[in-house]
Amino acid sequence: MEAVRSQRKSLVSTGVGSTLPLYRSAPPLEVRLEDFELYAIDRLRVLKGISDALSRGKRPDEMEKLVLDLWKTNMRHQHSSELLNKDIISHFVLRLVYCRTEELRKWFLSIETTLFRYRFRDEPSEIQRALMAEFDLPYKAVTTAEYESVKEKLNQVARTIGQPITTDAIYYKVPFEKVPELVAGRRVFIQKGNAYIAMNQSDLFPTVPIPVLAVSHSSNQSQVVSLVIMQFRSHLSKALVLTNRKWTSMIREQEKDRLVPIIEALSTSYLGPDYSQSREHAEISLKDIDQIAKSSFPLCMRHLFEKLREDHHLKHGGRMQLGLFLKGVGLKLDDALAFWRAEFSRKVGAERFDKEYAYSIRHNYGKEGKRTDYTPYSCQKIISSTPGVGDHHGCPYRHFSEENLRAALTRMRVGNRALEDVIDKVRNRHYQLACTLTFEAVHGSSCDAGVNHPNQYYNDSQRILESQVSSSWSNTKMVCKGYLCHCEFVIMDLVV
Repeated sequence: MEAVRSQRKSLVSTGVGSTLPLYRSAPPLEVRLEDFELYAIDRLRVLKGISDALSRGKRPDEMEKLVLDLWKTNMRHQHSSELLNKDIISHFVLRLVYCRTEELRKWFLSIETTLFRYRFRDEPSEIQRALMAEFDLPYKAVTTAEYESVKEKLNQVARTIGQPITTDAIYYKVPFEKVPELVAGRRVFIQKGNAYIAMNQSDLFPTVPIPVLAVSHSSNQSQVVSLVIMQFRSHLSKALVLTNRKWTSMIREQEKDRLVPIIEALSTSYLGPDYSQSREHAEISLKDIDQIAKSSFPLCMRHLFEKLREDHHLKHGGRMQLGLFLKGVGLKLDDALAFWRAEFSRKVGAERFDKEYAYSIRHNYGKEGKRTDYTPYSCQKIISSTPGVGDHHGCPYRHFSEENLRAALTRMRVGNRALEDVIDKVRNRHYQLACTLTFEAVHGSSCDAGVNHPNQYYNDSQRILESQVSSSWSNTKMVCKGYLCHCEFVIMDLVV
């Protein structure tokens, strides 16, 4: 705890307690290996929840509530005094995880910045003021003479964004590239490459040398938040590059047996339910498997299933991806052996299948080797795979060409409008959201939680189809009952 307190020196000195660190440097804390991984997983749940919400186009007010709820739910600790430690440790662990490639750095930088934004906005004004002081922003206040020369333009901007003009703020001149949000929203005056940022005097700055006119507090605070967020993002971006250099030159080799396996697993880790065994629905039988594949398999598994039926063979990656999925949806070992033998024997013969392929199927079910009960692949693991020539595994939304993806979605009877929405998400690399939109288009039902696992897709599909059958059966009984009642009245009329 000493290291954490020293990092928050400026806040402590002001008598203000904050739960929002700036992550300037990693504190010299001793961390148990178990906490090292668990803290990171808890923070990863928050970041992935934010990423999913952003991909689904949540509104800012919805995002604010969601981010704070995710944080409270996942970043708890049984000892309140350790909350700040958990926050800092988890951030720096994930820096190691996501510094290793450009794609990982880009994702982490975006989502971690979003998290900081909403946490900063949730802090009271005195905490915001202290955090601003820690940033030590290198910007000078606009002089009275310069202000007078642009006053009309500044007032015009204030009127344009619907804010009344007040007298308790000053303007700071900032390079426009430091506040892209304000520029994009046309909420700031720009001249000669500088944006004029209104900062509220009474709220964020206790002393101001130059009293000038400015826009209202809410607008000022929005501009200040944008400036702070960009400083945070800039610092984190540089820190990720430096961390990557340390990882490559030193950490990866020194910690290859202890930390590296944990670090490498975290970036593709699945954080949802265990689908190693089917628990929600009945076992599937071989006589129903073709119909179930057509109605309830996600595109990645449907593609593998169709290719197996067509070619009577799949390479190792495809056998693993489809085989474990089938295990998770309820295909028992004996049926799995019969299913794969029936297909492969048409290509390689039954004898060769028993010698070369049956073992791996029994191994997946925990009946050979280490007797491990292997779990089906998650979306994250499938997306991160790298299929080669002749392979059919992987994520179609990532690995298919646009032409092939369009054809596959059309065969699933995805309508034109929904298909274009799916393609748009794919172009923006939101592969799981593209799968979610496909699910919604095929089933005519929303999937607010999003698709994170092929077996989740299957379970949700079966739940919807079962409810439709149940509803249809209830309606049929009502019709029959009404018909019988009608017959009874007719008979009574005849008797009378």
